[in-house]
Order: sequence, then C-alpha cells, then structure tokens
Amino acid sequence: MDAPRFAYQPLPVRVVFGAGVLGELPAEVAALGAARALVLSTPGRRAGAERVAALLGDRAAGVHAGAVMHVPAEAAAAACRAAGAAAADALVPFGGGSAVGLAKAVAKETGLPIAAVPTTYAGSEMTPVWGITEGGVKRTGRDRRVLARTVLYDPSLTLGLPPAVSAASAMNAMAHAVEALYAPDASPVISLMAEEAVRALAGALPEVVRDPGGLPARTRALYGAWLCGTCLGATAMGLHHRLCHILGGSLNLPHAETHAVLLPHALAYNAPAAPDAARALRRALGRDDPARALWDLSGSLGLPRSLAGLGADPAHLDGVVARALAGGFANPRPVEEAGLRALLGRAWQGRPPDA
Repeated sequence: MDAPRFAYQPLPVRVVFGAGVLGELPAEVAALGAARALVLSTPGRRAGAERVAALLGDRAAGVHAGAVMHVPAEAAAAACRAAGAAAADALVPFGGGSAVGLAKAVAKETGLPIAAVPTTYAGSEMTPVWGITEGGVKRTGRDRRVLARTVLYDPSLTLGLPPAVSAASAMNAMAHAVEALYAPDASPVISLMAEEAVRALAGALPEVVRDPGGLPARTRALYGAWLCGTCLGATAMGLHHRLCHILGGSLNLPHAETHAVLLPHALAYNAPAAPDAARALRRALGRDDPARALWDLSGSLGLPRSLAGLGADPAHLDGVVARALAGGFANPRPVEEAGLRALLGRAWQGRPPDA
C-alpha cells in the first residue's frame, strides 16, 4: 500500500480505566493541584454526586445538580455562578453527556480543570467539543479549555444503567467512531480505534441489554465508548452530528436516541462516497451492509427507530432541511436537498436505511 499522508495530534487526557478506579478520584484531583472540586450532575444523579463529594472529603466544594440535556444557556450560567460561589478550583462531572457538557460550559468561561467520572457511554468527556443551546439553537465549537484533564472510567458505575439507556448511549458513542472513519482529518491511528470501537460495542451491547449486571460486557462496552470519544475528539464532525445537533437543539429530542435513529441513515447516505470506511465497518460488524446492520442492531436492542417515535413533528422537516443545507461542515458526500429529504423522511417514518 502507498504511504498515507496524514496529521495526528493526540489530546492530552489522562485516562484511568478499570473496575473500582473511582476510589482513585481524590488522588487524581490532588494531582491537578485542586483543593475545592465542585461535583456536577443532573438532578436524577444527585445521590451519586453526593457520594462522590463524600469520597473527595475536604477537597469537595459541594454538589451542583443542575445539568440538563443539550446544556441550556441558563443552566450553564447557573453552574458558573455556583462554581464562583463555592470558590471551586476544579470540576468533577459525574454522569453522562449532560453533566460533562455542563462542566465544559463552565470550563469554557472559567478555565477550571475537569476530572470527569462518566457513568454512560456518551464519550464526550474525551473531546474538546462544547455545545450550548439558546433560543432553540444549539451552538457547538472546539476549545482546549473544555477538554478534561483526567477521565476515570469505572465500569462498575454503569451497572445500574437501564438496558434501554445503555443501548441508546452506546449507539450515540458508535456514531462518533463511524463518522471518524470518513472524516477529512482521519488518520491510520484514529481509523484503527474507530473500527475497534464499533466491533467492541456491537459485540458487547446485546449482552449488556440481556444481562445489565454483567461486569465483563459492561467493561467491553465502556472500553468501546472510550475509543469512540477519542475518535470524536480528534476528527471533524459530519452530516450525522449536524442533523443531531439541529434536531436536539430545535426540537429538544432526546440526545442519545436521536443519534441511534439517525446513524444508519446518515451512514447509508455517505457510504458510497467513503469506501474505505464502509470496508472497515463491514469487518467490524460482520455484515455486507453496515448501515442495515446498525439499523438491525438498534431494533434488536429495543431502541426506537423513528424520529416520529421520539416526538418529532413532521411539520418541522422543512426547517431542519434548510438549516442543514445552510451550515458548512465536512462530509464525504455533498449534502443535497433531495437526498437529505429522503434520508430524513426514512428516519422520520422508521423505514430501513437506503443510499
């Protein structure tokens, strides 16, 4: 094979992985030079966040359980005020993408370091990508200030995650790896990670749903999610993420489930223009049609497969199409109105993907 040309910039994140590593959090926070870490969570994760604060002991600056899906601007402002009032010098998001996203919003404004404790498979803890929703529009960007300094992946923390939430979160993570395979700034390192991530998650998910308390499958799934997040942090996002950000910000659809619905359709649209990515996904999934394989996997896991099933009103289709066509983003296949309408139409109705 010809020698490839590429650029690869590893991101400076310390990863601590393994069952029980939550117990190492106080030492990891101390290594950041922090003495007052504010623990962030959603309201539903407050009890767990309180336990994390108790583990930190004198290094805890309290708990702010104000994380909300899609990081509304008002929630970000409230968290910034809480960090200031607590004289926090570090942030510890405990939970999924909502908690991590809130920590990023605070870090973007304050520069406080993040030591993340993910309890889902979202993967955003491994990226410098931030997102804030205001006025029904979700803005995103990249900023090294929001990149976690340390991430503690403890598979035992995912044991209580319900099967449906686990499956949706993992399909969300898988989307990061799929788009990384055909990103314009992909590299051999990221492509290897992305293929392995899809293989690990696709293999572990049926077992996770069948036996949510099984630690080995949970460990493999979290390993795959870490790889997916690493891929997202190193590459540009394409059509899939663009559509998910539009639908999530404007229609307030559930984040992970929206990714699960759209992923097979976005892949089917792009696969003809990304043959190397398609070959990698065939190897990872063991199927000739990777888009249909992902659609079948999602259905076998009991996930919704239509935007209508998530509560999306078809009356918003024109607006979603217009906004997707207006924004510039990297994608292997040109985004044209007819193809985009067909993609979204199938996703809205829950029909199988088609190029």
